[in-house]
Amino acid sequence: MSENADIFVGLGQSPRTLLLKLANRHGLIAGATGTGKTVTLQTMAEGFSRAGVPVFVADVKGDLAGLAQPGGDNPKLAERAKQIGYADYAGEAMPVIFWDLFGQQGHPVRTTISEIGPLLLSRLLDLNEIQEGVLNVAFKAADDQGLLLLDLKDLRAMLNFVGDNAAELSTRYGQIGKTSIGAIQRQLLVLEQQGAENFLAEPALDLADFLRQDNHGRGAVNVLAADKLMQSPRLYATFLLWLLSELFEDLPEVGDLDKPKLVFFFDEAHLLFEDAPKALITKIEQVVRLIRSKGVGVYFVTQNPLDIPDSVLGQLGNRVQHALRAFTPRDQKAVKAAADTFRPNPPLDVSRAITELVVGEALVSLLQGKGEPAPVERTLIAPPCSRLGPLTAAERKACLERSPVYGRYDDTVDRQSAYEQLAARAQTPIQPPPGTSRSRIPQSGSPWGEAPQRPPQQQPAPRPQPMPRAEPAPRPEPRPVGRPRDSLVEAMMKSTVRTVGSTIGREIVRGVLGSILKRR
Repeated sequence: MSENADIFVGLGQSPRTLLLKLANRHGLIAGATGTGKTVTLQTMAEGFSRAGVPVFVADVKGDLAGLAQPGGDNPKLAERAKQIGYADYAGEAMPVIFWDLFGQQGHPVRTTISEIGPLLLSRLLDLNEIQEGVLNVAFKAADDQGLLLLDLKDLRAMLNFVGDNAAELSTRYGQIGKTSIGAIQRQLLVLEQQGAENFLAEPALDLADFLRQDNHGRGAVNVLAADKLMQSPRLYATFLLWLLSELFEDLPEVGDLDKPKLVFFFDEAHLLFEDAPKALITKIEQVVRLIRSKGVGVYFVTQNPLDIPDSVLGQLGNRVQHALRAFTPRDQKAVKAAADTFRPNPPLDVSRAITELVVGEALVSLLQGKGEPAPVERTLIAPPCSRLGPLTAAERKACLERSPVYGRYDDTVDRQSAYEQLAARAQTPIQPPPGTSRSRIPQSGSPWGEAPQRPPQQQPAPRPQPMPRAEPAPRPEPRPVGRPRDSLVEAMMKSTVRTVGSTIGREIVRGVLGSILKRR
């Protein structure tokens, strides 16, 4: 397989190829447990990386860590390669960057309370409508008081401030119930015990670190260690939804490209839609539809196509369907639903074939030509060239130490924010709203091959004083892949621009989901 070629998925009556120019039309990989979904995902991730397309994938079982090591020594895979005519099949390791919300098996991934916003935070905390309203009041009051909400202790302090000043604030924002504030505080305690304080902190993730290429032009394969994260499924779904909305907000409109800028694999996709309100599902559909114009392809990976709402399923043009078992009425319904979504192929009984597929075989229909789906075919999936299975602890450690972002996110930064500011002004009355905005610490990149250096420890900024509102400055463009590290002066200038320029973004609405949903 040559670099920058379309992706060879497998062999049916003819080769099944995923066209890079249509890869941002999204896709679905479905099938029962043990039918080969992970291998298909691994094969597709390798193909995108070779074509220079960065990939993000959640590693739910630990198997996808093997992307970082060469394979090719498995006799069954070698036999499959020979069977489908994969002539140049050989072992190859991908340029993997490991990430972990808990910072144990990869680089820490963090965002701030202000970045995630009240809408997603309400879903994460499982708040009712009244409690969500109180949380929105806390965010709005923080904006108006010029208080930065960066971590959990900032939010707790802000909720205490709202409760202590409920009488005064109720005349401005509406009724504030102390019972609701207590319920939110209890949910925050549960969230902290699940390890969310590692995620809701600084330094915040710079999305440019996901959009990297190595020295050979291969796209970075960003692997999120999710085996521990899956023990908190709501946190897992909220994180991935936040990441998707941040990509939508940060990336510029590019239309249809020759290949995507990023491909996002959403494993265990049913967790995104479980117990989600209708309004949220509607907006997820909007994000999936609109993010295509940002050059991002989203591929949902799930056991049953019925796990995904029809409004979202209709957006997924590239489909790989592994075997389903029709043991129950729901299973039979899923088989029929999956069969009905394919473009018919007269010689093939799709409903029957879905139940007969063997491991490593799938029904494949990919977009072709002008964007129309190809007739579905039974297909033998191509074997991956990287290792099937997990890494040893030593192999993972070595991969982390040669990572291009090594040392950048390891140490938590605790800037002066709402907690410290409220403690300092505890005896002062409520002030008119100043115009202070949230700010990210700018993250700089280094070319992959250079030895990354640990940045100096950030010093807490002095307590901000009230200042007149300024016109918002444009958000800086994402750093091009391979661009040299910013100088100290450049980093300081960018930090100032972000602090002044993101005032509008902090006004209740945060991220694309907040901006298009506002209040349910």
